Amino acid sequence: MAAKAGDDPDSLMTLATVFCLRNLRKTMCYQGFRSKLSLRSDIFLPSEICDKLVNTYMELVHTDNSFEPEESFFQLFSDPRSTRLTRVQLREDFVRDRDLEAIQKQDLIELHLTYCNSLSSRSLKTLSCFRETLVSLCLFGCSHIFYRKGGAPLACNEDTEDEDEDGPASRQALETDFNFQGFNRLRLLNLGGLPDEVDAEGLLRPLKALTSLDLSNVQLLGTAFLSQWKDRLASLVLYNVDLSEELVSTVVEITHLRHLDVSRESRRTSKFKMTRKILTAVAQRLLHLVSLDVSGHILLDNCTVPHFEEALGRPSTEPCKSSISPLQELKRPLQFLGLYDTTLCNVTHIPAYKVTGSKNEEQVLNAIEAYTEFRPELAHRAINQLFDIARIQHCSQLLRALQLVIAALKCHKYDKSIQVTGSAALFYLTNTDYRSDQSVRLRRDVIQVVLNGMEQYQEVTVQRNCCLTLCNFSIPEELEFQYSRVNQLLLKILEPTRQDESIQRIAVHLCNALVCQVDNHHKEAVGKMGFVKTMLNLIQKKLQDRMCDQVMEFSWSALWNITDETPDNCQMFLNCRGMSLFLECLQEFADKQELHRNMLGLLGNVAEVKALRPQLLTPQFISVFSNLLDSKADGIEVSYNACGVLSHIVFDGPDVWAMEEPLRDAVMDKMWDAIQSWDVSSRRNINYRSFEPILRLLPQSIAPVSQHWATWALFNLVSVYPSKYCPLLIKEGGISLLEKVLELESSHPETKDMASKVMEQCETFKEDPMETSQGQEVNSGQRG
Repeated sequence: MAAKAGDDPDSLMTLATVFCLRNLRKTMCYQGFRSKLSLRSDIFLPSEICDKLVNTYMELVHTDNSFEPEESFFQLFSDPRSTRLTRVQLREDFVRDRDLEAIQKQDLIELHLTYCNSLSSRSLKTLSCFRETLVSLCLFGCSHIFYRKGGAPLACNEDTEDEDEDGPASRQALETDFNFQGFNRLRLLNLGGLPDEVDAEGLLRPLKALTSLDLSNVQLLGTAFLSQWKDRLASLVLYNVDLSEELVSTVVEITHLRHLDVSRESRRTSKFKMTRKILTAVAQRLLHLVSLDVSGHILLDNCTVPHFEEALGRPSTEPCKSSISPLQELKRPLQFLGLYDTTLCNVTHIPAYKVTGSKNEEQVLNAIEAYTEFRPELAHRAINQLFDIARIQHCSQLLRALQLVIAALKCHKYDKSIQVTGSAALFYLTNTDYRSDQSVRLRRDVIQVVLNGMEQYQEVTVQRNCCLTLCNFSIPEELEFQYSRVNQLLLKILEPTRQDESIQRIAVHLCNALVCQVDNHHKEAVGKMGFVKTMLNLIQKKLQDRMCDQVMEFSWSALWNITDETPDNCQMFLNCRGMSLFLECLQEFADKQELHRNMLGLLGNVAEVKALRPQLLTPQFISVFSNLLDSKADGIEVSYNACGVLSHIVFDGPDVWAMEEPLRDAVMDKMWDAIQSWDVSSRRNINYRSFEPILRLLPQSIAPVSQHWATWALFNLVSVYPSKYCPLLIKEGGISLLEKVLELESSHPETKDMASKVMEQCETFKEDPMETSQGQEVNSGQRG
C-alpha cells in the first residue's frame, strides 16, 4: 500500500539526534562535579551535528512537554575544540544571558534569537564575541536585550550573578554603548521590534555591507541612512513602519532590491495611502524585484484596471494582463506578492506565482505560510479564515493546511489567539470528511499540538476546542502513544467540579473512551492518577444538584470500564464511598435505566474480586441487589448484572453468609426465577474481553444457581454473537469446563442442557466459521 502524504519517516540523523537529547547521560555525557552535565572527553562533534543538537533541543523544549530541559545544556558547547557550532536558532524566554555566554567562544555564522525576552544587555557583550564570523543575525522581538538588568553596565564581569534569570528581563537603563562596530562580515540583520528609544540609524551606521535588513515595527526618525546600502541591499522589510513620501523616495533608489516588504498589520492602522504612482515607481525602478508585500494598505481604486478593460480568459500571471495596472510595468511575474487585507487580492489577473490574501484557500494558506513566524497577528486572522473554509466549504489542500496549522501552533505555543483559532481549525480539518487522507504521523502531530494547548491554557475556549478535536480520533487506539499524558490532562480539566458544562461532558466522554478496551496495566496506571476519585466527585456534585445528565451516566460508565479486572481500582471505588453514592443514585434516580445498568456493571466488577466481596455482603446491599433482579430496565441488563453480582457472592458458600435476612436460599430462589424470565436470544449491550470471571463459576457445586447464571450467559453470547464469542470461549478453555458441568451430579438438568447447547454451538462454528448471527452486536465499550 502506498504511503499517505505526510507519512515520510524521519531521517536517521533526526532520530539519532532526538535519542541522544533524551538520553544525554547514556550517550554523550556524564554527571560531573556538583551534578554538572559534562561532555565525555573522547567525543568531538562537527558543526553539522552540534547545530542539529542545539536546534532540535530548542524545538523539543517548546513542542514536547515530556522533554526535560537540562540546566547546563549550553555548557556542553563551550569548548570549540570538542564541539563546533555555526548556525543556531533560539527562541522564547527560555533562553538566558548565561546560555549565550556559554557558547561565546564558538565561531557562529548564523545566530537567530526570536522573542528571547529574558536576554539583557549582557548578551550584547556576548554578541560582540561573534563579530568576526557572524554573517546572519536575528534579534526579532528581543527588545529587552538593549536594556541593562539591575542597572549593571554593559562591560559586566562574566561571573556576574544571574539576577531574575528565570523571568523576562525587566526594562531598566537603556544600553547606549553598543553598536555593530567590527561586524564586518554581517550581511543579514533582523531588528524587528527594536525599542523606540534605540537609535536605529546610529546602531546600524557601522554596517557597510548589509544585503538584507528587517526593521519591522521600528520607529524611524529619518530615512536617508538607508541610502548607504542602495547598491547592495537585496531585501528590505519595513512591516508596520510608518511610510512617508520621503521613505518611499529613498526605497525606490535601492535599485538592487529583490524583496521589498512595506506591509502593515491592518488597514485600520494605516494613515498612508498606497497610490498608483507609488506602485508604478516600485515596478519601474526596482527592476530586480521578485517579492513585494503591500498587505494591510489602503489602495486607491485607480490602482486597478476597469472591468471592461480587463483581459479575457482564465486568470493569468502575465504582467501585461495584470488587473493591477501599476504592475503591468513589471518585466516578469513576481514570485511572491503580499495582498493580505487589501482589495487587490480579489482581482482576476495578478502577476505573481504566490499571492497572500483572503479571496480563496490558496491565498489564505499562502498567508499562513508567509506570516506565521514573525507576524502571529496576521497568521491568526488567516487561520481563522481557513477555519471557515474547512467548516463551510471544503479544504482541497488538506495536507498543506494541516501542516501549516500545526507549525503555527508549535511556533506560537504561548500565543492565546493562535491557540484558539488553530485548535478550532484542527477540529474541522481532522473530522470524518478528511480522515481518509491523513497519515498516522500527521494525526499524531495533531494530537501533540492539541495536548500542548491543553497543558498551556486553562481557558475555556482552548480547552473545549482541544477536547472536541480529540473526539475526532479513534480512542483509545490513536491516543495510546500519549496515553498517560492525555489522561492526566483530562483529569486536571475535571478537577474543578464547577467546570464549564460542555467541557465537562466532552472530557468525561473522552475519559470513558480511554479506559475502554485497554490493557489492565493502563487502567491501573490511570487509577493511580486519581481517576476513580475524580469520577466519584463528579457524581457527588451531580447528586447535590439532583441532576442525572450525560456527565453522571458517563462517569458511572467510566468507572465500570476502569474497574474491569483491576482489583486495585475496585478497592479505590469502595474506599471513596462508592457504595454510598450507588445507593443514593439508585434512590434519587429510580427511573434512569441507563444509569442503573452502568452502576450494576461496575458492581459486577467489584464482586469478581474475592477479597472485596465481604464488603458487599451486608443486609442492605444484598436486599438492593435482590430487588433489582426484578428490574426490566434496559431489557435484561440490570437484572442480568444484579444476578451476576449475587452469583459471585453466593459462590463463596453459606459459611460466609452471616446475616439472618435476607436468607441465602431465598436470594438464590429469586435468582433462579430471574434467569428463567430472560430471553436467551436477547441482544446485548455489553462487551466481554474475557470469560475468565464467568468460567470460574462453572466447575462447582456450592452454588448451582451461580453455575446456571454463568452457563446462561455463555449460551446467550455464543448464540447471538457466535463469530466473536465462540473463538473466545474455545481459546480460554471453556469447552473442558462445560464438560465438567455435565459430569457433576449437582448440576441442574436445565444447566446441563444449556451447557450442551453451548458446546454444540461452538462445534458448529468450528465447522462453519463464516456463520453470522442475525443480530449485530451493540458494542458500548463496556464489560460487565
